[in-house]
Amino acid sequence: MSGDLQILDHRGTPLKQSTAYHGAGRTAKELRDWNPMLASADADLLSELPNLVARTRDLGRNNGVAAGGIQTLVDNVIGTGLRMQAKPDYRTLGWSKEEADAWAEQVEREWRTFAETTECDAGGELDFAELQQLAFQSRLESAEALGVARWWPNDRNRRWATAIQMVDPDRLSNPQNMMDTATLRRGVELDRRGRRVAYHIRRTHPMDLPFRVGKARWDRVPARMRRGRRLVIHAFERRRVGQHRGIPILSPVLAEFRMVDRYHRTELQSAVVNSLIAAFIQTTSSADQLAEAFGMNFEEYANARKQWEGQLEGGAVFQLPPGDTMTAFKPERPNSAFDSFVKSTLRHIATAMNMPYELLLKDFSGTNYSSARAALLEAWRHFNGRRRFMATKWCQPIYELWLEEAVQRGIIDAPGFYENWHAYTRARWIGPGRGWVDPVKEAQAAVLRMEAGISTLEDECAEQGKDWEEVLEQQARERNLRSELMSEDERNRLRAETYGIGVRAALITPQPEDEEHFRQESDLEPMSRETREAWREGGTRRPVTLQPPREEEDEQPQQSGGPSGRSQRLDALMNVKPPSDEGSDEEKT
Repeated sequence: MSGDLQILDHRGTPLKQSTAYHGAGRTAKELRDWNPMLASADADLLSELPNLVARTRDLGRNNGVAAGGIQTLVDNVIGTGLRMQAKPDYRTLGWSKEEADAWAEQVEREWRTFAETTECDAGGELDFAELQQLAFQSRLESAEALGVARWWPNDRNRRWATAIQMVDPDRLSNPQNMMDTATLRRGVELDRRGRRVAYHIRRTHPMDLPFRVGKARWDRVPARMRRGRRLVIHAFERRRVGQHRGIPILSPVLAEFRMVDRYHRTELQSAVVNSLIAAFIQTTSSADQLAEAFGMNFEEYANARKQWEGQLEGGAVFQLPPGDTMTAFKPERPNSAFDSFVKSTLRHIATAMNMPYELLLKDFSGTNYSSARAALLEAWRHFNGRRRFMATKWCQPIYELWLEEAVQRGIIDAPGFYENWHAYTRARWIGPGRGWVDPVKEAQAAVLRMEAGISTLEDECAEQGKDWEEVLEQQARERNLRSELMSEDERNRLRAETYGIGVRAALITPQPEDEEHFRQESDLEPMSRETREAWREGGTRRPVTLQPPREEEDEQPQQSGGPSGRSQRLDALMNVKPPSDEGSDEEKT
């Protein structure tokens, strides 16, 4: 028998002394105790999901940083709600762009009667924006959002028969709490191809003990009706193939959150306790010396000492008993390393939540513009990804349910609706604006992007959570109202300035009739002979913006028979012949 010592694995096979990947080694001191199981997504998750959800909810209730981080995600991803903008594929439908715009406008108008009221909520309490907020918060804390589509065509108090009933994900479980099987995974029923065909939803919450009546019961709700209408909306983010339930967002950092929370509480308690102690009184005499000096034993001396009281005040002087000295208490709390340690841990937690540390703590005091913008841009990549998740997994299915009802009832005209389902149901979901770190710089950047042709007004408005058509319509209304409220002089000046801008931008070719008209409207002298010759010789004159005359010039007496000072200035500014070919390029321009 060989005297060599061998290390065997669980199969009895000798372990290799070295591995191609150092991370796969089992003999290294830092790796020998690290042997996680290699299991399927459901095997890793389903048995541990209740603990993950319960602990995440507890942090959301009792930890300020966790609660604030979750609310920050809800505010930035959902905010006031994702707005639907109908975008039918008019090319597939054989429509013109104008027909598609008219159809989309009607759909959006009818959709608002469903989404901006409590019609969308089966409980009649929430509008569609609030349903989105509740669904996304459920996804963060409870790992998933669950909703059941209800159909109530006989309810006379409702305009729409479609409604969404929110369901607590805890109620999604196996009937009678039976073990998971190949076709039943914690309430989700699968077919042989792995497709979800039904959901088993308990009628009451498992821990609703005071309100439970009778035996617990489950309802089997098909995922879809036979003709394809969706009945259950189950929104969660998949991280692995074969995963059928969600994972709470704080799962990777639950331990760190718990420890830093306890450390923070302990440090705070220590600081409070230490602040209650001002000083210590020490005696250098032994018990025998005290008994001999005061003619009493130590217990009698201690009781007598209790009757002596002193209060620390500014400038106070105390007379201590013989043999006593007072020593000031110098606490070690708060710990000098407390702030840096907590910041380091919270940066780790912020990374797991996919947001900058500054945004998690709402503290931008240590950053400049460039750093803050870079951090927020990185955060918005995550927010946009989560926004797309909510749009495709939650908002779009509900919109399709509503649109199907609107088409079936003849409110929306959509020939061949089921054959062209995707073309009719295409929509864009616009979330709230991300805001600006420096409004001036970012507004200028938006203008430059549009002028360069790499962006459009629709894209820029969507980035700020606005509908570009509504913006243009509002601007037109404001221009019309401003024009109605203007005086005649203000209106003439605005027309003149607009004309000058148009000429300088090469959008308008000036004509002599234009100058004659503006002279009449501005109460100026008619064009002089030199002015008319300038038009005949050059064919054009340099445009200017008419400005009101200065008071000192208006007060000067006009020469008889000559033009006014204002007319002279106009001639001096506009009576410029076209440059000759001998001039420089700059002069020609």
